[in-house]
Amino acid sequence: MNYFIIMIIKAIAVDDEPVALEIIRDHAKKVPFIDLKQIFVSPVAALSYLAEYQIDLVFLDIKMPDISGLKFANLIEKKTQVVFTTAYSEHALQGFELAVTDYLLKPICFERFLRSCQLVQSRFVEPLANKPANRELFVKSGFEWVRIDLDNLLYVQSQDNYVLLYEVNKRTLVRSTLNELMNKLPLNQFLRVDRSHIVSVSKIDKVERHQIVVAGTRILISNSYRGSVMAFFDR
Repeated sequence: MNYFIIMIIKAIAVDDEPVALEIIRDHAKKVPFIDLKQIFVSPVAALSYLAEYQIDLVFLDIKMPDISGLKFANLIEKKTQVVFTTAYSEHALQGFELAVTDYLLKPICFERFLRSCQLVQSRFVEPLANKPANRELFVKSGFEWVRIDLDNLLYVQSQDNYVLLYEVNKRTLVRSTLNELMNKLPLNQFLRVDRSHIVSVSKIDKVERHQIVVAGTRILISNSYRGSVMAFFDR
């Protein structure tokens, strides 16, 4: 069996239409592994940002003033994935000739956006062949390093600048964000259900429309994460 490491994907969006950028921003908020850092109406400003910061993914319009999306894609690092977002389907062939990851036709619905993000994610997943799964995680609690048994971990709850890890027989408070912790947990074994909770999939008793039950504890599924949660179980 292969095991995997998953990463939070740092992204930007570039489009000369502010309304289109807001749609991408709203969609990205619902995808737990997408961290949309910035949006740009100017491709020139976006290129300046990319020269300073490392980004994994660019949502990129094609028809823009000054620099077209096709030229933009040729100017950035090849390791940066590109998803074209445009109202003009005739550019799809050119896009795929540039080896972009995907092509989204406007207006972009969330379900199609999520599938595109999952495709991007699959290209960042690193298989660890012939290695046993890491079933423990060491976290710093105060001045000590504490071992967390992932087989006993039920769920994680954020509290201001800290997270509280609930195991079967203990709780551990750690200074961290949920995004940082999610990046350390095994792929497909833990699921974010709202801005404050990550749950262990193996400890889920029941999934309802508005909540998940984990070891008898009811945790609400927020509207922002409902699409990605349901997509996880519909695969």
